[in-house]
Parts: sequence; structure tokens; C-alpha cells
Amino acid sequence: MSSTLRRWTLAGSILLAAGALTACAANPGGGDAADPVGTWGDTATRTEPSLVLADDGGLTGTDGCNRLVGSWTADGANVTFSQVASTRMACEGVDDWLSGLATAVVSGDTLTVSDASGAEIGTLERATE
Repeated sequence: MSSTLRRWTLAGSILLAAGALTACAANPGGGDAADPVGTWGDTATRTEPSLVLADDGGLTGTDGCNRLVGSWTADGANVTFSQVASTRMACEGVDDWLSGLATAVVSGDTLTVSDASGAEIGTLERATE
């Protein structure tokens, strides 16, 4: 192999390695921090609010009492919920704030949920899986 070809091969390898390292350093969690896909809240207990936002745009969850199903879309860190349906069980002592969801904003590992008027109604932390 000629000396020039070896230099070009080495230069290309260095550029590829630098690109890979830059991508890893910019995104240490493996996923975009503003990516809403995933589990929010504690799904291990049904008495606490939680949402699962699927990558196909579907959502499932609970407000701590009632089950929620629907869909969502995202524009950057801003999430809009639509066609959300909920059961209507009466659960004494449960704060069912999540059933009023309309929009949300992802900031790091926190999903801040707002109602249709734009008022913040609660937050959910990203679940570690």
C-alpha cells in the first residue's frame, strides 16, 4: 500500500472515530433528552399517575385511579395529547390531575403537564428502565 493511501486511510479512520466520540459526548443517555417516548411516572403502582408514550404516537397510562388511552405528537420538547379517553371510576383519596392533560413539555427527565387552558397541573419523572 502506498504511503499516500495509508495517510488517507488513517485520516478517514480518525474522522470516523472523532465523529463517533462527538455523538456519544453530546448525548450520553443514548436518547434525545427532549424525546418524550418512554415511561413517565411509576408504573409499578396503579395508585400513582403514569404515562407510557409509545414511539408510534400512542399513549397509555393511569391518573392513579382511571386508565388513560390516546395519542400524542411532539414538536421538539413540546407534546400535544389528543383523543385521550379515560375510564370514570370513583377512587376515594386519589388526586386524578393527570386526567386533565392537554399538553406537556419535556425538560431533561421531567415531563411538565398542562391542562387545556395552559395551566400546569403536575409533573412526571422519566422512569429508569
